[in-house]
Amino acid sequence: MRRGREAGPDSARKGRGAGRARSRSRVPLRRSLLGRLLGVSALVAACSVAATAWLAVQTTSGAIRQEQGRNLAADARIYDTLLGYAAQNPTWNGVDATVRKLAEESGRRIALTTQSRQPLADSATAEVPPSLPPQASAVVDPLSVDAVLAARSTEGQGTAADRIDPRAVGPFLLPAAERTELRQLAERHAICLNRSGIAADVVVGPSGRPRVQMVGNAPERALSTKCESFDLDAPTRTERKALDALNGLADACLERQGREGVRLDQNLFWGDQVTEPRQERRPVPVPEDAREARAAPAVEPPREFTGEDDRAIASCVGTARSEQLGSYVASPALLFIGDEGGATVPGFDLSPANTAKIAGAAALVLALTVGASVLAGARLVRPLHALTGAAQRMRDGEESASVPVSGDDEIARLAAAFNDMSAHRARLEEQRRAMVSDVAHELRTPLSNIRGWLEAAQDGLADPDPAFVSSLLEEAVQLQHIIDDLQDLAAADAGVLRVHPEPVRVGELLVQVAAAHQARADTAEVTLRVAADGPVPEVAADPVRLRQAVGNLVSNAVRHTPAGGTVTLRAYGGGAAGGGAVSRSGAVFEGGSGTDSGSGSPTGRGAGSGSESASPTGRGAGAGAGAGFPTGHGSGAGFPPEHGGRSEGAAGYGGGSRDGSGSRSGGGSGSEAGAGGCSGAGSGAGSGYPPGDVVIEVADTGTGIPAEDLPYVFDRFWRAEKSRSRRTGGSGLGLAIVRKLAEAHGGTADAESTEGEGSVFSIRLPGPAPTP
Repeated sequence: MRRGREAGPDSARKGRGAGRARSRSRVPLRRSLLGRLLGVSALVAACSVAATAWLAVQTTSGAIRQEQGRNLAADARIYDTLLGYAAQNPTWNGVDATVRKLAEESGRRIALTTQSRQPLADSATAEVPPSLPPQASAVVDPLSVDAVLAARSTEGQGTAADRIDPRAVGPFLLPAAERTELRQLAERHAICLNRSGIAADVVVGPSGRPRVQMVGNAPERALSTKCESFDLDAPTRTERKALDALNGLADACLERQGREGVRLDQNLFWGDQVTEPRQERRPVPVPEDAREARAAPAVEPPREFTGEDDRAIASCVGTARSEQLGSYVASPALLFIGDEGGATVPGFDLSPANTAKIAGAAALVLALTVGASVLAGARLVRPLHALTGAAQRMRDGEESASVPVSGDDEIARLAAAFNDMSAHRARLEEQRRAMVSDVAHELRTPLSNIRGWLEAAQDGLADPDPAFVSSLLEEAVQLQHIIDDLQDLAAADAGVLRVHPEPVRVGELLVQVAAAHQARADTAEVTLRVAADGPVPEVAADPVRLRQAVGNLVSNAVRHTPAGGTVTLRAYGGGAAGGGAVSRSGAVFEGGSGTDSGSGSPTGRGAGSGSESASPTGRGAGAGAGAGFPTGHGSGAGFPPEHGGRSEGAAGYGGGSRDGSGSRSGGGSGSEAGAGGCSGAGSGAGSGYPPGDVVIEVADTGTGIPAEDLPYVFDRFWRAEKSRSRRTGGSGLGLAIVRKLAEAHGGTADAESTEGEGSVFSIRLPGPAPTP
């Protein structure tokens, strides 16, 4: 068993050491506050960066696409205008005016150069224009139209499959006489169709040839009318001449390939006679104006064409047209379109380079966010680490561990609260150790006495007479008192302190308590008074526990009051004024009008109450002496204003006149009759407590309590005198028990004191419920 007891502390120390090691180990980052803050911040930053980047990309891309659309539309108009100029002019001479006009309308820089980059025209206004970009925006060639830009054009006529601009008509351009003649024929044909209920109008092509366009493009409806258009559809002399030249060029191309030549009509169809149905012909995609010229009726017999024949014929026809029109159009030129600074059309895409830039910017923002989060988290976690370290040091035995407090935020307030708790704990621990020593001392003395007397009786050195037994009983009662106090506090702390309330007359209870402590007061040469200011309502309380609480206050007051002092018990209802009298030999009972009768003493004392202005209670004390002298004097003195706001009672000196064995008046209203009999009259002021409460006060004229110690008088283990050789004695638990008992009754316990003048301890209890 001895070995087991010895092993216990070692194992306990090892367990505590292991626990400290575990608690002091660093918290994993994923579970720490810093890690969580960092994770949340990084997540929020990543989401914010991603959302911002996506929104910026979408907005920027949309804006750039819109700008690109506008620029491309403007570029298409510029390209189409210059293409039309090239299709209708054999050279670029005079294009400067057109370029400047287009530049003013679009706000862009427009430059034309030859294919060898020799300048033809430039809208730049600088004396030394910026250098042109390495890549041209387009090539202006009416014989090889850019299909993309031509499709975006809103003013062009479209392109044929051979990519020749429709406005490049060359030798098919009609002279004025032929235009006028055909115009008249077209107008008569349109009028005829309109009369037949077919809406039609006249449209003039680039070559000057007019044609009748029917609304809805329903030519089959014109076949049922008598409106003939043979003269209008027949080619003119100019068109036949140009068509013959074109047929010759196409036949030559076919002969070089070993193929048989074809005969083209004015619409550039081949294969059948002109009079045969049109849908059986095989068309070559050519400009619309070229289709308006109809070739002479084919004289060759019909023949079959294969797909390969058609492709070869179409290629030769396109080559023949380019050869025929080459001398009528301008040479190909390079077109440059940009702003005045030399930049080209803005563009944006999610290319690898752009994606890398976006990713780099997002990573930079995320890194800055993480860095800021780390700094903020470190500042937030640092005081928490300090608090944790202080708490661990406190657990390891350091009594007053504290942490530095800076600022006024939540962490600073937490640190301040921790420091207050640490200081309070250190104070309680100090009181506990002192109390353990005190209790051991208090228990050791009666136990030593009991043991000594019992050993003396056992050895025959002491006679166990009644005095011997009485002494042992006194020591045992003292032990029991200490044990009962500890038990009461333990029950109050555990919440099992039970009270059994019943109606209690407070005045009678004070008389009982005063009677119980009268012997001790007489031994200490302390005057014990009971004052009931008027009728005090009954209270619902446990009489035993209430007597215990008041008795503790009286015992404490007698113990701290020097010889010749006074301890006064007083009770009153909230807001009530005093009025009543009690008489008792050896004790002074004072109220609104009280009498005091001595017991054969040559001198008598009368007491009256003084006035009060700001205290719940008011007291005055007057003393007069008359021992048969012809004259006497009396004085009245109250507690000073510093003592809770009490004012001094009136002091007076009066001449006494003998009546019988002596009478006099003193203290303003005292009279003495007989041998030492005197009466004192006074008035008591009302209380400052809420109406309905009942207040019990125990006032003494003792040493008082310093102001810095007053908040701790109800703490357990606390004593005003810290020395081991205390003169006052006591266990240091009585006032703590008073507060617990008052709280168990739903009341409070308070203390007021002025050092060197006295103290007032009060218990406030809820009064009876008002009757309706």
